[in-house]
Amino acid sequence: MKSGVKRATVPLALLAATALVTAGCGGDGGSGGKKVTVWMYPVIMDPKANSAYWDGVEKAFEKAESGVDLDVELLPWENRDQKLATAFGSGKGPDVVLLGPDQIPQFQANGALRPVDGAIEDVRAKYRPAALEAMTRDGKVYSAPIYHTVTSTLYNKKLLTAAGIDEPPATWDELKAAAPKLKARGVAVLDYSASNEASLNMSWYPLLWQAGGSVFTDDGKKTAFAGPAGVAALTFLVDLYKAGSVPRSALTNANLFTDHPMGRQQAAVSHTATPADAALAATAWGKENVVVGAPLTGPGAQVSFGIPGGLGINARTDNPEGAEKFIAFMTGPRQIESLGRAGGFFSPRTDVTVPNSSPYAKQFEAALAYTRPGEPAPAARQLMSLIAPEIQAALTGKKSPEDALKAAAKAGDDLLARQR
Repeated sequence: MKSGVKRATVPLALLAATALVTAGCGGDGGSGGKKVTVWMYPVIMDPKANSAYWDGVEKAFEKAESGVDLDVELLPWENRDQKLATAFGSGKGPDVVLLGPDQIPQFQANGALRPVDGAIEDVRAKYRPAALEAMTRDGKVYSAPIYHTVTSTLYNKKLLTAAGIDEPPATWDELKAAAPKLKARGVAVLDYSASNEASLNMSWYPLLWQAGGSVFTDDGKKTAFAGPAGVAALTFLVDLYKAGSVPRSALTNANLFTDHPMGRQQAAVSHTATPADAALAATAWGKENVVVGAPLTGPGAQVSFGIPGGLGINARTDNPEGAEKFIAFMTGPRQIESLGRAGGFFSPRTDVTVPNSSPYAKQFEAALAYTRPGEPAPAARQLMSLIAPEIQAALTGKKSPEDALKAAAKAGDDLLARQR
């Protein structure tokens, strides 16, 4: 550690250029020992708390591993994929970097990552199977989970009760049955985010999965979302929208809670709510009106979105031993628990529980059993940008659900063909 955790307070272009020159791939630290550089992002929402946490990690790791100089660089989420790809492409970049499941296919395919199996050998059996599976490609783990996110269904009890609905709707059929009762009181049944900036992992994909569908074929070479399950999922959404049971503002909503229909008590149900959303709801509506239920059940499955976040190793690091030691440190029970507390996360390990004083913690933890980490593929993020406008076209009546998905699938298949 040279002077504590670095904050991204300089222009991003300058920071990136500096990183390419000085950050990457181990090297001798100022103390004469081996240096380990880590690229970390705002996993703790409060910037001061995030900085303080990683400063503490630097000190604790260097105390535990004498002679290793740990340098945690805090970078913004914006443009992270582009910056990381540039760094990897030039043979530079960090020794260790925070990675999600959807980043692994691209960087693993071009040889930018090395497996982390050796770093987690002693604790591998203690991970939630779904957490490790999300980080695995070709039988090897490329990112060691250090936390897990989860979403589930959030209900406004006050709105449901006022509409004469005693039990929160837990299935698609129950949502459709509740919709006219809520509409009669000027309330939408389902909040939804359909802007082009909204992640489909937090909007349409869970509905697709609940219908029994998937984004890609099993071999990843073609799209699969335009099949019967996809049509059922989009038709379900479009029917609610046309009936006024999904807010008209859905077209500009971007996976947010505050100042959107759910936060303003203009919608009764969110199908991809986070623990932070539940906490905001308790403040905005009153704790007595907040109900967190299990993930919705569609005609094909009961499923929600949730991902592990983990640490991957640069394939070109010249300090693989130090990188693995840092990952082993961060995947230990003490750090899993402390990061979970600080960031409001759940544990990716079955033998480590993150203490949580939230009255909704048990419900969200139970939802972990139903989470799906998206569908990682090298073109996953690009594909979202092709699907989102077609969903808007279906919602606004410019295309039928079938035609909208066919158009998105054609563009998606062309994209996949170009990448083969």
